[in-house]
Amino acid sequence: MTVSIATGANQPNIIFVLADDLGWGEVGCNGQAHIPTPSIDAIAQEGCNLSAHWSGSPVCAPARCVLLTGLHPGHAQVRGNWEVAGWGPDQPEGQYPLAEGTQTMGTLLQDAGYRTCFVGKWGNGGPGTHGHPNRQGFDHFYGYLCQRVAHNYYPTHLWRNGVRDPLPGNEEWFNAHQKIAAPLETEQDWWDRFTAGTWSCDAMIDEADNWIRSSIEADEPFLLVYASPVPHLALQVPPQRLEPFDHFEETPYLGDRAYLPHPRPRAAYAAMIQSFDAEIGRLMATLEETGQADNTIVVVTSDNGPSWVGGVDLEFFNSQAGLRGRKAQIWEGGLRVPTVVRWPGQIAPGTTIDVPSGFEDWLPTFAAAADADIPTGLDGIDLSEVLAGGDAPLRPLYREFAPTGSQAVRLGKWKGVRSRLKKGDLTIELYNLDDDPAETTNVADAHPEVVAILAQVMASSHVPSEVFPLATIDDPAS
Repeated sequence: MTVSIATGANQPNIIFVLADDLGWGEVGCNGQAHIPTPSIDAIAQEGCNLSAHWSGSPVCAPARCVLLTGLHPGHAQVRGNWEVAGWGPDQPEGQYPLAEGTQTMGTLLQDAGYRTCFVGKWGNGGPGTHGHPNRQGFDHFYGYLCQRVAHNYYPTHLWRNGVRDPLPGNEEWFNAHQKIAAPLETEQDWWDRFTAGTWSCDAMIDEADNWIRSSIEADEPFLLVYASPVPHLALQVPPQRLEPFDHFEETPYLGDRAYLPHPRPRAAYAAMIQSFDAEIGRLMATLEETGQADNTIVVVTSDNGPSWVGGVDLEFFNSQAGLRGRKAQIWEGGLRVPTVVRWPGQIAPGTTIDVPSGFEDWLPTFAAAADADIPTGLDGIDLSEVLAGGDAPLRPLYREFAPTGSQAVRLGKWKGVRSRLKKGDLTIELYNLDDDPAETTNVADAHPEVVAILAQVMASSHVPSEVFPLATIDDPAS
């Protein structure tokens, strides 16, 4: 790969903020009524709201792989949440690692002269593997290397590069999946049992903010990926942050649908998202204070749709905003994610962009912004012109999810879905997303010519994976 090295004078800083399981309808600019998200809403007002943006996958690790590599799940290395070990405190950490020599967003921008940092939940390789972020283009890493550990917001440690960083007050490990038979006697009993001294997100946002300041002091362009674990379960947040949501009617959650119990699950979920929004506000305030706000691209999005277990109340929060499906499904509720972008001088403030786009597009977009050559062989495209209000070529967006045996293609207004590959069923359902964004009416029988085109896209977009085989497609006998 050949990369153009720019002088740095016109290279914008880049902050990519990734929520975890944040639903389409869980931010104010998409209609959320119960949870204030003023920082996210301000980015939409000062930039744009991408109303048809797909995550890389309906679950965590493969979504991040698509983001980092610019390759959709039919070509990506990681296509599911493969685990290296179990849940105990002494189990090895990590998920399926990215291979040595993988071209990532980090390596590309390093070559273009950027300082690079990843803070938050990684999930694409544990300690000592080729997938470690320091070996995948990030000068600095702080956070969770392992997604299983990230189920607890009060872990015993995070990782700073290759070194464990013990968190004050979190010396005692406890399982992030517990059940109780009845509510505890007092709220303090809940906090004593299911919280500890340091909420991991507080440590991570401090690290991210300090790293930004050091990069600005060094007068070098920077890339920060801030991959928050919020609002992925378990329901855990410092108790004082529940106060703004004391008016919610509550039923204690006892842990019967996985993760940890909580006395006020609605308030906890809302407080987690409000805290995440405040972290974005802090990063924006640092950019303003240091004079870098107009020289920084800021993207806020989510790795997939909302969860449905662990005490989450999707109906109360209208989390999918009417979209079908949720996390781990290839319906719109699992793939379409809230996405706002602020890019002064490139994006007209207050715009809504309904051009379909996806996670694979950010690597080529950032390459163009950094004045680097866009690598060949990517599945994504440079969105610069689209973000500026221009048109985009009609091209398909492809998703597959091996654990459930499903494929999806979006081509303009059309979306084709295979959801029963594990049953040997190759049938494609067809939906007109312009008329039917909730995917309520299968119109395949009325448009066989469109179905045939989407079937060809599904066939040409999928390269078999030995690690993540797609049922029926990769193994006709399955």
